Amino acid sequence: MDWRSLAMGIGFALMWSSAFTTGRMIVMDAPPLHALAMRFLVAGLIGVAIAATMGQTARLTRAQWRGTFLFGLFQNVIYLGCNFVAMQWLQASLASIIASAMPLVVALAGWLIFGERLRPLGIAGLVAGVTGVSIIMGSRLSGGADPLGVALCLIAVFALAFAALTVKGASGKGNLLMVVGLQMLVGAVILGTIALVAEPWHINPTPRLFWSFTYTTLVSGLVATWVWFGLVGRIGAVRASTFHFLNPFFGILIAAALLGEPVTPWDVVGVLIVAAGIFAVQISKAREVENRAGT
Repeated sequence: MDWRSLAMGIGFALMWSSAFTTGRMIVMDAPPLHALAMRFLVAGLIGVAIAATMGQTARLTRAQWRGTFLFGLFQNVIYLGCNFVAMQWLQASLASIIASAMPLVVALAGWLIFGERLRPLGIAGLVAGVTGVSIIMGSRLSGGADPLGVALCLIAVFALAFAALTVKGASGKGNLLMVVGLQMLVGAVILGTIALVAEPWHINPTPRLFWSFTYTTLVSGLVATWVWFGLVGRIGAVRASTFHFLNPFFGILIAAALLGEPVTPWDVVGVLIVAAGIFAVQISKAREVENRAGT
């Protein structure tokens, strides 16, 4: 793996993990669905405008349009919508740890549902990952974490895993930034409609809200998604997903640094086990891909 890909992977993990802390800041001062819809509207329009100046168009194939819509629905609406609602009551660090289990859910579903081969190392990684998440969730629930918030985060991670398993061909060769912007506009339309019907409007205009919304919209939203698709294009989805093992570390450290969220010994133990499990699963999948390519 070259240095540029390494930098992209670490940068993506940092941007992805920090989104939970800034998301938590946003929902302290604004309704979650309204804020998320506005985030996607702003980021989507910026992305589409920049893409257009680069000569990219929205002339996608039917498969790409389908992938764009499904990715926008499952990642932007269900995954992020559930997480933003949950973080009204849940700590950002716990939400990030649950979300970081996505590669484990993808590997488990691929093995049990789609019959994908999983090596002993991958099976051990699944067991470790589930154990680590269970340790953290058990510790946090016994400490008073909101069960509804935890349930929403679990729904969110399954939605993201479903998107990863089913959405193919959504990267739009030559139209990468345009596809990213369109996916966000899908989220903006659906979430905005739901928010108008189901969520009361209230806002507390603070500097914290302004800076967290700006960062989440431009960095965690637009730039991170662009970097992710670029990384997948350089080294492939399996190898790119290996960087997810960094997310539990970054998620808990950023929340502790910026929000003052406590870190317990059980959190440390659980994060180490989850990270090891994710790494083992992704290394196992990478070796399987390499072996198939060599046959």
